[in-house]
Amino acid sequence: MATRPLAAYAAQAHCAAGADHTLADCRHEHSHALDSPTHGGGYAGAATRAIFCSRCRLQRWLDVEAALALAQAEVGIVPRQAAVEIRRCARLAAMDVERIADGVARTGHSLMPLLRALQDQCNPEAREFVHYGATTQDIQDTAQSLEMRDVLDAMDGELDLLLAKLSVLADQHRGSVMVARTHSIPALPTTFGLKVAGWIDELLRHRDRLQQARQRILVVQLFGGVGTMAAFGPRALPLLDAFARRLGLDVPLAGWHVARDRVAEFVSTLAMATASLARVADEIRTLNRWEIGEVEVGWSAEQIGSSTMPHKRNPEGCEQVVVMARLAKAQVMLALDAMILEHERDYRGTRLEWCAVADVSHYALTAIRLLTETVAGLTVNDAKMERNARDFSDSICMEAFVFEMAGKLGKSSAYEIIFELTQACQRDRVPIREAVEADPRVLAAVGEGRLARLFEPAAHLGMAEAIVDSVLTEAGHRRY
Repeated sequence: MATRPLAAYAAQAHCAAGADHTLADCRHEHSHALDSPTHGGGYAGAATRAIFCSRCRLQRWLDVEAALALAQAEVGIVPRQAAVEIRRCARLAAMDVERIADGVARTGHSLMPLLRALQDQCNPEAREFVHYGATTQDIQDTAQSLEMRDVLDAMDGELDLLLAKLSVLADQHRGSVMVARTHSIPALPTTFGLKVAGWIDELLRHRDRLQQARQRILVVQLFGGVGTMAAFGPRALPLLDAFARRLGLDVPLAGWHVARDRVAEFVSTLAMATASLARVADEIRTLNRWEIGEVEVGWSAEQIGSSTMPHKRNPEGCEQVVVMARLAKAQVMLALDAMILEHERDYRGTRLEWCAVADVSHYALTAIRLLTETVAGLTVNDAKMERNARDFSDSICMEAFVFEMAGKLGKSSAYEIIFELTQACQRDRVPIREAVEADPRVLAAVGEGRLARLFEPAAHLGMAEAIVDSVLTEAGHRRY
């Protein structure tokens, strides 16, 4: 893929603002939000910047070339001395990266200039065995598998940390009574601990998905130009095993130059996990609203909520997690498009994957970092939760009335009575409790002695605490 050399961009002597602009000598190097020195921290973190650093990617390709040479020596395809020399010379630090970049721009080939730089470092004998029998995509796909492994490792660690913090939160608030809302409207009583347990349960499934996906995703690619391995001769299959073993990857049954389901699974699984993170973040954002006030996100003296409204404390961390999820979702479409390729080789998919794999990794790991920071700084207002539950007790206890009355009237008949009462109260703006306590049908089925208890939200929590315990037990089995 031909690209303009960096010098061509640096030669643009003026910024868009004009020749007299103070940034007239700007090299225009940071044109994406991910790379912004001022705002990039909201889109990518240190872990993924290291994994997908362009220099580190070139070194990773060299590492794969070195592993290939050593594996070939192991099975007798190339001389041992040549393989050792290739490994010794496979160091990007000894090469001219700008020259490599210029070579990519001139040749339109993504790997050959790097291979030539490697050959230039080797002695004449070893030079002949650089990249022996492999095709470019073998090296780059294998290196991408290593990148995906590093991302999954980082995601595992971040999930462990988040789940540990959520488990503490669920345990501390297993009995904190609050309003459960369906379709954004108060519905029934629940506990904050149960809400958090639901978050944990969902994230545990993503932890399983990410672990199980490793077996399918993290494989080498070493099948030559069209997948036959012809250039490697009769030692091709032992070579494949040795190559995979050296890199700590698995061995696929066949070449996957155009079978890109593995990469699509990686992108999709990370995007799904990020969407779950966004659900949690968005719920925290909603509960943080002043008119609800059941949780409060952390705030420091250095933060500013608004340039014009000094009172604002905006939940921007929660909002940014949702942004990350939406950006991650967009990468899934690219990954699925990259699956639709032709014949034995088609580089259109690779060009899409280089963006989708890196970007979804940036977004997923940034989202989980932001959410973990939010959870760590979260204040849970138990008193406000209980107060809200009592304020809406007339409504959120009505299911209990239905099932209390069902013992005498049957469930359907009891439901019809409570439905008629509550709908009329909402229409006529009459307090529900007042109407229920005055209705002879209700009193006949319930009795005055039970009325007060039925209007108590804490009396209708069902198996909430038992469910929390089950989730925490499962999380404990996973060492969180």
